[in-house]
Amino acid sequence: MRTRVRGWRWRRNPLRRRSDVVEAWTVLAVAVLMLVAAPLIGAVVGWWAHDDARAVAAEQRSERHRVRADVVGRVPESPPTVQGGRERSYRVTVRWTEAGGTTKTATARVPAGTDRGDTVDVWFDSRGRSVTAPPDETAIWQHTLVMGACGAGGTIAVILLGHSVVRGVADRRRLVEWERDWALTEPQWTRRRA
Repeated sequence: MRTRVRGWRWRRNPLRRRSDVVEAWTVLAVAVLMLVAAPLIGAVVGWWAHDDARAVAAEQRSERHRVRADVVGRVPESPPTVQGGRERSYRVTVRWTEAGGTTKTATARVPAGTDRGDTVDVWFDSRGRSVTAPPDETAIWQHTLVMGACGAGGTIAVILLGHSVVRGVADRRRLVEWERDWALTEPQWTRRRA
């Protein structure tokens, strides 16, 4: 039956080696880093991503304008395209009246399920090209959470990689020490000369 002696790497005893102490300190450092550094770095990365996403959204809102338009073109019968995981959409001709009374027509993306004659919101840039809507608060927070999780996950991966390197070096060192000690002990047990 196997017994466990807790903290044996920390106690002074003749079986404890330097590699055991290094490994024990490494485990402690890994635990502290995973509990403190990973969440902290994840929060910092998330905060940076949130500020960046809000700045991009504000810039896009200033460059783009929304128009309430009527669908006048023929809606295709083929399945709609998917752009970057966003809502499915069709490119059709739309018409709207501007504030001065001028009627304009352009090709824009409209959501799937839109029929001829429906009124939809479409977005245009300063050059009159159809563009996607600027990110809303939900998209900004999704981006923030994903980037924060990636930052924390990357930190954890680096910590675990460092731990595995230290542990591999400690294991190799431990094997060298055991071989050296066995070379000294074996002749006493087997009565052979080294």
